Amino acid sequence: MIIINAGDKFKKGVKNLKDYIVLVTVDAKNYQKSNMDLLKLLVSEQKTPGVYVTLNKPFDIMQRLFEQNKIDSRLVIFIDGITRVHENKKRVKNCLFIGSPEKLSDISVAMDQAVKALPTKEKFIFFDSINTLQVFNKPGTVARFVYFLAGKIREWKIKGVIISIKKGADESLTNELTQFCDLRVDLGGSGKI
Repeated sequence: MIIINAGDKFKKGVKNLKDYIVLVTVDAKNYQKSNMDLLKLLVSEQKTPGVYVTLNKPFDIMQRLFEQNKIDSRLVIFIDGITRVHENKKRVKNCLFIGSPEKLSDISVAMDQAVKALPTKEKFIFFDSINTLQVFNKPGTVARFVYFLAGKIREWKIKGVIISIKKGADESLTNELTQFCDLRVDLGGSGKI
């Protein structure tokens, strides 16, 4: 396990890895900027399509953030785990609505569907964030879910990025999650990629 302390080393850390799982820890104040910078790297620079699991911001807000940051949202399938929608509106063009971060099995099924729907071999999954899962689920349940998620990412042979906000994160859970990952990137206070 490699632990990287500077955000601009993210590229260097994953440079020689074809498929990887990276746990990114970031300060809350730099959370949004860090996410957008990582997504720019994956979507805009590397032209990699992917799946974005959002548990903090609704799909419509994520769409606006992508637009403001000049990230092509057409390359991304969203899984919205926060917006509650009527049963017949569970799907829109590039988003699956789950309705609650408690529904881990629904999130799992949606991720599987979304990853398989992407037509290219090269793809990623971006999971935002583990901290939200902790609010709605017990730490042991979250750890088992991330272990399952890591297994699926390896099975799919894709890139995986898992976000954890430093403040409020259960340190023992973060240490446990680090074991499942190939790399841990600590963006600290800079938020720079």
